[in-house]
Formats: sequence, C-alpha cells, structure tokens
Amino acid sequence: MPLRGRLALLAATTVALAVAACALACWFLVRAQLLNSLDDSLRDNSVSPGTVVDRVQSGQCTPPDQPAPNPFGATVQVVDTSGGSCVIVGRKLDVTDADVRVAERRRRESLHTARASDGTEYRVRTTPVAGTGLAVSVARPMAEIDESLRNLALILGLVGGAGVLGAAGAGVALARAGLRPVDRLTEAVEHIARTEDLAVRIPADGHDEIARLSRSFNAMTEALASSRELQQQLIADAGHELRTPLTSLRTNIDLLVRSEETGRPLPEDDRRELLSSVQAQMAELAELIGDLQELSRPQTMPDGEEGSGDKGGTTAPDAPSRTGVVALHEIVERAVERVRPRGPRLTLTTELAPWYVRAEPAALERSVVNLLDNAIKFSPEGGTVHTVLRDGVLTVRDQGPGIPADELPHVFDRFWRSPTARSLPGSGLGLSIVARTVRQSGGDVRLRHPADGGPGTEAVLRLPGAPTPPPAEPPG
Repeated sequence: MPLRGRLALLAATTVALAVAACALACWFLVRAQLLNSLDDSLRDNSVSPGTVVDRVQSGQCTPPDQPAPNPFGATVQVVDTSGGSCVIVGRKLDVTDADVRVAERRRRESLHTARASDGTEYRVRTTPVAGTGLAVSVARPMAEIDESLRNLALILGLVGGAGVLGAAGAGVALARAGLRPVDRLTEAVEHIARTEDLAVRIPADGHDEIARLSRSFNAMTEALASSRELQQQLIADAGHELRTPLTSLRTNIDLLVRSEETGRPLPEDDRRELLSSVQAQMAELAELIGDLQELSRPQTMPDGEEGSGDKGGTTAPDAPSRTGVVALHEIVERAVERVRPRGPRLTLTTELAPWYVRAEPAALERSVVNLLDNAIKFSPEGGTVHTVLRDGVLTVRDQGPGIPADELPHVFDRFWRSPTARSLPGSGLGLSIVARTVRQSGGDVRLRHPADGGPGTEAVLRLPGAPTPPPAEPPG
C-alpha cells in the first residue's frame, strides 16, 4: 500500500475508534438515564398496601398460569415469602431472590429486570406490603426505552460512518498535501539517478522536517557536484602532467631504438645524455604517481596502510604508520637531515623547541620534507634555509626571489605551479599534500612574505600540541 493509502487508513482507523468510543459512551449514558426515568416512574406509580390486600382476599389475584387484564401494558404481581406469586394486572414475572428478600422484610425494595411468561422484558420494582408477609412488584415493559435506544444506535452508526468516511477523505487530502515535498524530492532523486544531473535543486521553504530534508538534499547534491568537478579537474590535470614526461620518454626511447635498428649508433655523449634524460623522466613519473597516490588516500588510514614517498624522485617502500603522539621537533630534525644532501651549497640552520602533537609520523615528516624541498629549490647558491620550531609554530624561510602576492592564494591548489617555476622539477602536488596532512592533524599552513621585509618566502605550519608529552601515552 502506498504511503498516502497508509496515512488515509490510519486517519480513518483513528477516527473510527474515537467515534466508536464516543458512540458507546453516549449509548450507555442515555440507557442509564432512560432506566433512571423508568425507575422514577415506577416509584411514582406504586400500589397501596390496602389495594393489594383487598385483591388477594377477594380472589382477584389470579394464579400465575392465568393472564390478568393488562389495559396499560403494566404488570402488578404479589410475591410471598415462599417465592409464590399471583398476578393482579398483566402477566406473570419471574420471581427473583431479591423479591423474596423484600417479602421477608430483609430488603426495603428491589429494582431489577425480569422476563414475563411470554418472553417480554420488564423493569421491575418490588416493595413490601405493610402488615403482611407479602411484597408487590410493579413492572413496566423495557420496550418503552428499547425503541429509543435502537433509534439512537442507528443515528450514532450513521453519524459515525459519515465521520469515518470524511476522515478517510481528509486523510487522503492531507497526505497528498503533506507528501507533495516528498514527491518533489523523489522526482529529483529519480531524475539524478536517470540523468546524473547534480545541478537539480529542491525549493526549501519553512523550517519543518521536510524543509530541513530538502536543504540537506541540496547540500548533498552540491557537495557531490563539487566532488565530481574536483575529480574531473584532478583527472584532467593528472593527464596533462603525465603527458609531458611520457612524450619526452617516448621521444628519447624512439631515438635509441632507431639508432639500434639502423645500425648507426649515437655518439657516446648523446647516448649518455638520452639515458640520463630517460632516467630523469622516469623519476618524475614515479614522483608524480606517488603524489597522486598520496592525494587519493582516505582522510583516515587504517593501521599499517600508510605509504610514504620521497620528494626527491624516488619512492620509499610502504611503512606501517598510525596516528599517535609524536615529537614534532624530532620529525623536523630528521627531515632536515634527509634534505641536506639536496642542497650541498646551501646552509641549513635549525632552532627546534620541544613540541608534541597527535599525527601520522610518516605523513607529517613527508609534509615537512616538502616544505624544505621547496625552500631548497628556490634558494640561490650560498643561501641559507632557516627552520624554527617554537610554541607549535614551524617556520621554514628561504632566501629566494619570493612569491608574488597574486600567486599566494593558489600555492596549495593541486597541480598549480608558478609560471617562474615551470622549468624546475616537481609535480605541483607537494604543497597540496602538505595542506591535506596538516588539516587532518587539526592545524593550518600558509606561505607569506617575511615579516622583516627581507627576501624569500616563509612557510608557517601550526599544529596543536604541548611542549611535553601526555603521561598516559609517550611519543611513538
């Protein structure tokens, strides 16, 4: 059954139960009121004791098996202490224990329902006859109120049925109106599943649950569209970056193959230069593929699935790693020693204060190595790269030409490279990997011009932590 049908059925069932409860309560209340009225009427029409005695003594109280005259539809019956009875007016009624106790003076009166010999139901009031061992029962037929109760039941049934039908119709209308936003949402989802068009938006008016669901759906489709756009951009940029070294590799290898096929060997210097170029292009490809793998990792890696790559053109083997408390000053010191051979004509200085952070050691060391690599790459011969770690702020400063102000907002974009650095080795992914790793650790990173106005660029990396490790978890 569709949701509209279920809502309409629920509304109709609820109204039906409510109407049935009200109808039953009304019927029983009216019945009790009519019985009280009939009992009051019996009290008002009581028979005097003298009349009962006279009728009994004169023989006008007929035996139970002989019907007495009954011109008004009422019944008057005399009951003795032994349970015997005779009828003054009407038909014989069943004698109950309550009637006998009244005759024995054990009760003052009795009000109950009894049946006559013909099966007619009567309302009976029994009272004692003073000065005798008799009781007199005055009864009136229940048909006086049964007809009214039947008419009332018919009216209540008709009104209740109309109410249930009206509730079902109202339930259908309300369900249709209430589920209209859900229909729009369903149509949008089906449209996206059919066409993969993530530009669809649902109007979200108000602050109810449907409006919240619509806004959440719009945010989800917007995030999916942005993710798809980034994915397409990454694929396009990766293809563009891969094309250059692949073209160079193909050209160099074709020259070597043609030289072998034609039997005209290349001069040794040219051959050595081609092989060196092939080796450099292969290293660039390995570096680019390693960076792409790093960017494709999920935000949180399981234990033992962390890979680490070297920025210098070679790829380190995968090493187990996990998030934990690490000594940032020790990581920076190791990173400086790793990159020192890459700048033999540069001076690398450090000022490292103890600082402990929670991060993945291999990923964090790779990020620091990337920052130092960039500083070495753009520093002139004989320059100095100064690394300072103080109060959780790591600063790496070079003495290069610096980055123009209009290029600073783009330095952490994937595959972005400054026009002045296009001729230098690199894939344009290093700083993007740094930003991703730092964000995962709860910090931030940025590049800026030196505060003293001197030459070069400062990379500033901030990570939350403390100068001492937590006592429960020593650095790993």
